[in-house]
Amino acid sequence: MKKILSLCLLLLALNSQGQTNDQLDQKILTSKAVMDKFMDLRFGMFIHWGPVALRGTEIGWSRHVQVPAADYDTLYKIFNPVKFNAEEWVKTASDAGMKYLTITAKHHDGFCLWPSAYTDYNIMATPFKKDVVGLLAKACKKYGIKFCIYYSVLDWHYPDYPIDNPNDSNGVRKNADMKKYVTYMKNQLKELIVKYDPYMLWFDGPWEAPWTSEMALDMYAYLKKQKKDLIINNRLGKAFSGTGASGTATFLGDYDTPEQRIGDLNMKTPWETCMTICEQWAWKPNDKMKSLQTCIQTLAKVAGGNGNLLFNVGPRADGAIEPEQVNRLKEMGNWLHQYGAAIYKTNGGPFNPNKTFATTRSGKRIYVHVFEPVQTLTLSGLQGIKVQKAYIMNGAAVPVQQTGGDVSITLPATLPDTNDTVVVLETDQPAMSIAPIKNDDKK
Repeated sequence: MKKILSLCLLLLALNSQGQTNDQLDQKILTSKAVMDKFMDLRFGMFIHWGPVALRGTEIGWSRHVQVPAADYDTLYKIFNPVKFNAEEWVKTASDAGMKYLTITAKHHDGFCLWPSAYTDYNIMATPFKKDVVGLLAKACKKYGIKFCIYYSVLDWHYPDYPIDNPNDSNGVRKNADMKKYVTYMKNQLKELIVKYDPYMLWFDGPWEAPWTSEMALDMYAYLKKQKKDLIINNRLGKAFSGTGASGTATFLGDYDTPEQRIGDLNMKTPWETCMTICEQWAWKPNDKMKSLQTCIQTLAKVAGGNGNLLFNVGPRADGAIEPEQVNRLKEMGNWLHQYGAAIYKTNGGPFNPNKTFATTRSGKRIYVHVFEPVQTLTLSGLQGIKVQKAYIMNGAAVPVQQTGGDVSITLPATLPDTNDTVVVLETDQPAMSIAPIKNDDKK
């Protein structure tokens, strides 16, 4: 993932002016129908993995820092993840209630997890010699999981990419050829599309100076020629996040990607929070894992803001996902088995999620996700809507009073689920008829 450096931000600012989807032929943009189905999924698995797991440091970013480049770039020679099992990874995602999976096929370090015809720096050069991307694509198809591919725009290993070390102003390759590198990218991306038919491409790393806005626009158009309904995130362009006052995307791509934070309520622009289950993206020994309560409430707040959650795991060097992480994800899946109707295929809102509650909605139902024990929860601003019934999801009715647009729900002294108790409000009008309502939006 990206590491926020002052130099990178400066370069980003210099190159981000005026680059939006408006500069593309509107006919090639991913349709609203396709994006609506993507947003219905709500929950996906992100996987950051590669030879760097042998060192337990961050993927890409630890090269030249914790791990000397000469060591980092030769780790593949001893990378033999004998416990890798694509079906086990995908089953873990399925058991967690995840509906799509994104694998770092090529991160900033340039190593490829598939047998690319365009570089020898790939999985077939390891002792393992198995097509990780292909095996995951096959397993995802078996389990009905949408298969997605992460691909870094920058590449600190490839000889035609100008930057070798972003931490050193002298870390520049004098004989690099960016035009040849862009051709390399196109060849690899076409290869990935043809061989694995990904549902979505998740780009990262557009902030360095060699990659221009013109290259980004050209690449988006090129990819859409390869596969019309391919979903592409917003990190091809230099302005890889943001919306204007109207809620319209000011970036290039199909959806926004807030990182390690929950996005704001947005009913116009699709978005997806990417976040780690622990602290590091790639595997780290004894990494601190989020509590079940934090995991479930994060998912509920993301859905309440009308976004998706792409939740990251970092498998070990032997190819296994930490058992503690597998168990935590299974616990999330158990919760979703009971309360999934309040997450999947819902819309966010009408309230901004906060520390006490979040709301999702579908049809004539508002799902209130209660995070903290309160005797009475009052929702204000529901003018024109009458609450006809209120009850704990899969449970008993709860007292509700309505005065005008104020709805007060009396909650049990002990919440049935301390992670997230879902209260269902059945309304006389479609819940989507309610405009977003401002409230205490502290998350």
